[in-house]
Amino acid sequence: MGESSQSVTVVALLADPDAPTEVAQRIARDLPARLADRFGQERRFDVKVVSEPFSAGTEDLATLTHRILDRRRTEDWDIVVALTDLPLHSRGRKLVVDLGHEHGLALLSLPSLGGLRLYRRARRAVEEVVLSLAGAQAAEAEGAHRRSLDDFTRGLASVHRAPVGDEEAADLRYVVGGPRGYLRMLAGMVRANRPWRLIPGLSKALAAALATGAVATVNSTVWSVAAALSTPRLVIATVGSIALMIGWLIVDAHLWHRTAEHSPEAKKRAALYNASTVLTVGIGVVVCYVGLLVINLLWALFVLNGQVFASVTRTPLRASEYWALAWFVASVATVGGALGSGLESDEAIRAAAYSKREQERRRMLDNDED
Repeated sequence: MGESSQSVTVVALLADPDAPTEVAQRIARDLPARLADRFGQERRFDVKVVSEPFSAGTEDLATLTHRILDRRRTEDWDIVVALTDLPLHSRGRKLVVDLGHEHGLALLSLPSLGGLRLYRRARRAVEEVVLSLAGAQAAEAEGAHRRSLDDFTRGLASVHRAPVGDEEAADLRYVVGGPRGYLRMLAGMVRANRPWRLIPGLSKALAAALATGAVATVNSTVWSVAAALSTPRLVIATVGSIALMIGWLIVDAHLWHRTAEHSPEAKKRAALYNASTVLTVGIGVVVCYVGLLVINLLWALFVLNGQVFASVTRTPLRASEYWALAWFVASVATVGGALGSGLESDEAIRAAAYSKREQERRRMLDNDED
């Protein structure tokens, strides 16, 4: 069968900027070939990526669906699949994907796919969604059975179908629930926030921590304290300094979300958002702590003198003493970094701790509360 006799289906991946666009661009590379292989060689798929902030200013599911539908009407797209890194909700449940076969549209919430193997799961989800939407027309014409996403969602714990209102553009909806679904959504939200970006975003705090560590390493009183500390106490110092840093960043930059609503659903959403904030900031702080530990250890190996150390602490300078000193100094430096984080602007910390969509969502909620 020649290419001219093939039916061409135009598929648009409408993606929010930042991470969703990157995922969509990766998916689009081999999606046409994968779709053609599974659907049949009688149809060719033309896939394009459109990066637009379609979720800006709202997380209301009905509003987003109508935006996608209006955008589709302005183009020659046969199918539009929208990808966002916002955690979306439907009647108190966390949305995985919405499909509207009559309109050829779908909305996929990436955090619901989890934090691990995101690209593979997103590619599989988009592939199944497009096949379902593309097959709907053939099913209507030939009386064939419409394809569902049950095979795909069966591989994701706690995902199941949910009812859709008659007035909605969607006709098939999958949501996630249960503890495993909650944890997967939480991991997806943390990944969307990209916690590793917190490190360069805290330049002033890190500078304060490095300065504190450099001074503490050559302080004889710190030598004596570090030599006298047992491993459990060093662990307590580590946990305490990291918790202090996390708490200070969240409080000082006003990262904690408080909802004005008193419904159980609103409280659950607020708890989910705050849990993602704590984990995002926590991962960034732990990475900073490990970096401080390594730098302090190298600095100690370079500057310490064994005879001077032994005369002060009455303990020979061995590998265990180097390690204990670097460990304790890292905790002290982390406290210094917490104080130094006060020099950072709230906007700088928010920009480092949250994805662009999450920053917009929180600004919108703050404005609503005001």
